[in-house]
Amino acid sequence: MMDETDIYHELKTAFERTADPEKAVAMAAYMRDRFAFYGIPTPERKAIYKDLLKKQRKTGRVDWVVLDRCWEDEHREFQYFVTDYLYELRKSLALEDMPRLEKYARTRQWWDSIDLLNRVVGFVALSDRRMDELMRAWSTDGDFWIRRIAIEHQLGRRDRTDTGLLEEIILNNLGSDEFFINKAIGWALRDYSKTDSEWVRDFLSRHMDKMDKLSVREAGKYI
Repeated sequence: MMDETDIYHELKTAFERTADPEKAVAMAAYMRDRFAFYGIPTPERKAIYKDLLKKQRKTGRVDWVVLDRCWEDEHREFQYFVTDYLYELRKSLALEDMPRLEKYARTRQWWDSIDLLNRVVGFVALSDRRMDELMRAWSTDGDFWIRRIAIEHQLGRRDRTDTGLLEEIILNNLGSDEFFINKAIGWALRDYSKTDSEWVRDFLSRHMDKMDKLSVREAGKYI
């Protein structure tokens, strides 16, 4: 049986073997050169650890030692592995695991990792209503990436959306001049407009004067 070091090194060997230096430069540039890349496109990257994730899902146990080691690696493909791993084992996660996810959300931050972690947080929040209070707290956090997760965590819920919570979290973030916050507000409202356009129209009519133009534009795309 492999220990966490073996798993990390096995992945690293596979990533290095599949690396494409030319694509790595393009990928890094797309992320404003914030991270190093091996240059592995998503389908190929996921194929490398597909069987590993299947085995981990069967155990029903999240190996945080492996994930921490991978998250520390400078190459962005390792952070993508961590988020894919967590999503694969999302049914094994609970409120008690949020401090670990929060640690990831506060480090090596950019929109790609935040939005991938958001899928995991959103899944847990849907099945554990204790998460509502945490999302309220995150919606006023000093780190705007944490606030972005709070704003977007109900994406895709459709008629299971808690509109009271959605409104409260958005109101906590109105007046921001941060692009990624205003974009998130617009996306959250746009997503829910597919389910209840009248609710979104009403929200806009009541709060448009305090909303950034970007948020309003995104929110109104389908209504």
